[in-house]
Amino acid sequence: MSGKKVSSSRKHQLKSLMLSIAKGILEEEEREREEAKRRYIAETCPPVSMPRTMQELQDLCKEIHRKIDGIDEERYDLEMKVNKANKEIDDLKIKVQDLMGKFKKPVLKKVRMSADAMLKALLGSKHTVNLDLRANLKQVKKEVKDEDKELRDVGDWRKNIEDKSGMDGRKKMFEAEA
Repeated sequence: MSGKKVSSSRKHQLKSLMLSIAKGILEEEEREREEAKRRYIAETCPPVSMPRTMQELQDLCKEIHRKIDGIDEERYDLEMKVNKANKEIDDLKIKVQDLMGKFKKPVLKKVRMSADAMLKALLGSKHTVNLDLRANLKQVKKEVKDEDKELRDVGDWRKNIEDKSGMDGRKKMFEAEA
């Protein structure tokens, strides 16, 4: 058949035939699943007879609680088996990578985090570290010398010379000294 070409109508016919067969198979599987579900419910959940007295009701509740406890234990056991199997799988993956000699670095997501938040995440919430570097700096108080103050008060030297020139300027100088 590799040498012959199949007409488009034949392709369409074969395709529709395959789809109808697949549809029938899927419907049959769905019916089987529903039947299995009904059988399981019939086995595990017998029909409930409504109790007529308080004692029968209490007995029914105790029985239901006992069944719930059994199912919870079973669920817990299965969960522990799955966790153990996952841990073994991870250990075996690590062993395989060690034996191959090459370790593939995982791609890490970039996370914007301050240094304080990073240390808090690493060391735990009970250990707080403050990396405010400005708070740790030594504070120096600036001492202002009298000479510097006078120089600052003098201001513009041209204005100072103009004020001291002439008789008015000398008169002001004598008055300031006295």
